[in-house]
Amino acid sequence: MMDSVYSYGDGPNRPPTAFVFGPRFLASKVYQLSPPEDLTLATLLMRPVSLFGEKDITDELKLSEKNYGSVKRVFVMSEKDLVGNRDFQRWMIEKNPPDRVVEIEGSDHMVMMSKPLELWAHLELIAQYYP
Repeated sequence: MMDSVYSYGDGPNRPPTAFVFGPRFLASKVYQLSPPEDLTLATLLMRPVSLFGEKDITDELKLSEKNYGSVKRVFVMSEKDLVGNRDFQRWMIEKNPPDRVVEIEGSDHMVMMSKPLELWAHLELIAQYYP
């Protein structure tokens, strides 16, 4: 993960509790096709991401048809995503099939930065399709 770092809030002999993406990682893997000013802003605003153990997720995440399956879901594939490559994106779709899949060609992981007009056009169509 290049210059990204883990932090160990529970002590050095315990699993990590948070993660921070480094500026080089963001530039080469996340925002590689986005405008430089968006990368600069993201680098300045980057905050630690809390890491959760399996117990945390199973205690908090309760999926059911009533509170999850009733919402229409659209998966937006990023053609040039280097964080979640195409195989990983397809695996996610296969394991949890959405109602629809759209692909944004030429987009990096941050589709809203690298291809904002294309994303807007897809979102507009999705909003009309699922009122």
